[in-house]
Amino acid sequence: MGYVLYMLKGVRIFSSDDIWRHILGNLHAVLVESPSNAEVNFDDLKIKAPLNSLELKTMILDALDNSGVIRDVFGKNVRLPRMQSQIVVWLRRRGAMTGDELKQAMGYAPDAATHTIDTAIYQLRKTYGRDFIINTNGVYSLGHI
Repeated sequence: MGYVLYMLKGVRIFSSDDIWRHILGNLHAVLVESPSNAEVNFDDLKIKAPLNSLELKTMILDALDNSGVIRDVFGKNVRLPRMQSQIVVWLRRRGAMTGDELKQAMGYAPDAATHTIDTAIYQLRKTYGRDFIINTNGVYSLGHI
């Protein structure tokens, strides 16, 4: 039973439906107020009840599968640590983001004093070249490998 309670821990999900928000919150998903800050827009999944918790988890994890985006960016299958993968996916989907927008998308408050995202960007640049992630006047975007 403990596994079921935490099966969506840390997944940033948007839903406009109060009942689904309650259910997702009980499964320890991080509920966000805007689909643009979500890893999964639950409304887009068009899930119909009834379904069991494992079916729900499978549908959400399928929606989280960003391997197609990663393959599109790199031209091949690449395995990245979660933070690096999320940064690449967010920048690919949104085109460009300020540092504060990127922090919010990753689940941090815009004014949070953290170097986690900067470190992940540094690691991506170290591995794939300085021009892989570009910062122009505080706005990050994907460059080229």
